[in-house]
Amino acid sequence: MTNLLLALVFGIFFGFTLNKAGLTKYHKIVNVFRFTDMAVLQFMMTALVVSMIGLYGLRALGMIEFPNIPATYIVGNVIGGLIFGIGMALTGY
Repeated sequence: MTNLLLALVFGIFFGFTLNKAGLTKYHKIVNVFRFTDMAVLQFMMTALVVSMIGLYGLRALGMIEFPNIPATYIVGNVIGGLIFGIGMALTGY
């Protein structure tokens, strides 16, 4: 239960920072698809790198342990990615 609550708090904080940075505005999202404004991608990549450093640092200190991850289903990932991408493009349209 604590893990779910912690994930919810971090998710709300991440969404709040996205909103405060203006990265949820229509023109920002559309310009990412037009390859004219990479601010959203830069923000997401920065968040990814910071979280990776934090997680691997915590693992090195022995505070957390990574779970075993099952094999990737390539076809399912490709189909899911296409559905998600088409949905995002249609929503922006």
